[in-house]
Amino acid sequence: MNLAKFLSTRTPFFYGWLILGTSGSTQIVRNAAASLTLAVFMYPMAEDLGWSRTVLAGAVSVGGLASTFISPIIGWLIDKYGARAVLTSSILILGITTFLTGWATVPVAFYITYGIGRIIFSSPVQIGSSVVVSRWFIQKRGRANGILTFCHSIGMTGFPLMASILIGIYGWQVAWHLLGVGVWVIALLPVFLLLAETPESVGLLPDGEKKSSAASAAVSADAVPVAVIEEINWTLKEALRTPALWQLAMGGGLLLVIHSGTNTHMAAFFQDAGLTANQAAVAVSLNAIFTGVGGLGWGWAIEKIKARYCYAMVAAIMSICAILFSTADSVIEAWVYASLFGTALGGMLVVPSVAMADYFGRGSLGAIRGFTEPFVSFSQAVGALFSGLIFDITGSYNYAFYTLSVVALVSIVLTITATVPIHKDNKKG
Repeated sequence: MNLAKFLSTRTPFFYGWLILGTSGSTQIVRNAAASLTLAVFMYPMAEDLGWSRTVLAGAVSVGGLASTFISPIIGWLIDKYGARAVLTSSILILGITTFLTGWATVPVAFYITYGIGRIIFSSPVQIGSSVVVSRWFIQKRGRANGILTFCHSIGMTGFPLMASILIGIYGWQVAWHLLGVGVWVIALLPVFLLLAETPESVGLLPDGEKKSSAASAAVSADAVPVAVIEEINWTLKEALRTPALWQLAMGGGLLLVIHSGTNTHMAAFFQDAGLTANQAAVAVSLNAIFTGVGGLGWGWAIEKIKARYCYAMVAAIMSICAILFSTADSVIEAWVYASLFGTALGGMLVVPSVAMADYFGRGSLGAIRGFTEPFVSFSQAVGALFSGLIFDITGSYNYAFYTLSVVALVSIVLTITATVPIHKDNKKG
């Protein structure tokens, strides 16, 4: 049962905002498998089970590597069967695997349960929610994706905080069980009942445009009203022939190396630097809060500034933050640097989603995002494992931070030179 067609013409506001809220609920609950949530579990699980940080962080890497192969399939499924079917099944599975992680007391079981959750975090929820939002909004795509990132930030803040409280009361095993139930409560029914693939599928236009105004703005009398907002829609095959797709995919992927290499270990790193567990948790929470605030800001910025410049600015901030982290030796510094890094992460989540839709249109967006997402998931796997190995070898994260700063500089070069491609149908003699 789907209520979208019934409700779309009866809501007193553009139904796309309800689509955004529904998609946002999936962004909230994906954080059950987020690296920041695992960071909260890292200490108690390592102490109780005798596992190293590399073993725990390795589950992030395994899930990310698996997503590398699964994401193209997910993109194809979204274009063929719809984001609603993909997101509904993903949320159902995420709740189950999160619940079962509480019983995973051997590495193999943990890698299976948390690893599956990490696949869902990295691939179907990330691709499905942003594709739906980018299809419902064109002129307001930046701010819509910014709000979507803010929803992710709510989950980034809420799930680690809930996990910390639940671990303190019930222990880490029951905490996983309760987080799994929370996934279903927050997102399962809204996605199943309310989601619609495109505004056109329920008789609406993107951004809440009115058909009458669209018709009056049409170029010819025979023009279809929905053509008021023109986008050139690239197929995946066509997009693959453009340098821009590869530059954005690789440059964006490198940002995820920095993200995963830092966030997965953030709580542990700050505790190593002398912060208490609660002070480190505040730093993690500030990181999450400013990711949401930054997402709103970058959503506004990308409607005013070219996407490739936004990419480069995000990478520059992340490069600076990586160096600053290596110097943090006080509570205030840790909190400030975590907040600044979170602001950059907000852009890292908003800019790629908007850029891909702006560069290549809505028609094959699922397939295109499915192709580029392996760069993200593989990079997340590399980043988390890299920082864990550096710590286990050297006893410090500093060399990891220095390397990540250089990685950000490479991303700047790749993205700032990625100019918008011109489709053959848009070339004028």
